[in-house]
Amino acid sequence: MHRLTHRLFPTRSALLAVALMGGATALAGSVETLFLAENNAAVTKMMAAMDVKPSGDVDADFVATMVPHHQGAIDMAQALVRYGHNEQLRRIAQEIIATQQEEIAAMRRAVGEPLPPSAPSPDQTTQAASPDAHPTSRSTHVEPGL
Repeated sequence: MHRLTHRLFPTRSALLAVALMGGATALAGSVETLFLAENNAAVTKMMAAMDVKPSGDVDADFVATMVPHHQGAIDMAQALVRYGHNEQLRRIAQEIIATQQEEIAAMRRAVGEPLPPSAPSPDQTTQAASPDAHPTSRSTHVEPGL
């Protein structure tokens, strides 16, 4: 066996490089798995929450369906912020988070619903617990024009 591996990988560093590439591939696969699971959970939660029984008030029904729709967009964008690597897409996702939060608040105010108390976004609270999280995913704030 030693001669076979020596012919395929003439140095230990070549063998180590192959082993590390395999580990990187496995890590990338696990990050993808985590992203897909989180994204699918967000979609499932959104679809269930949008199944609203009509109240007879078109405005209230609109808000009752649109809030979970917007929250679903926020949850999906947060998954991208946590696991994505494309900085342009991460900035777009951060903008989605900010604008959808603003629209949810505006819709709730428009129909007289109370606003929930402010809380840190999930990517801020799970950052320390998630070793696969992107190191710059701690903030969802985006400067205009970025």
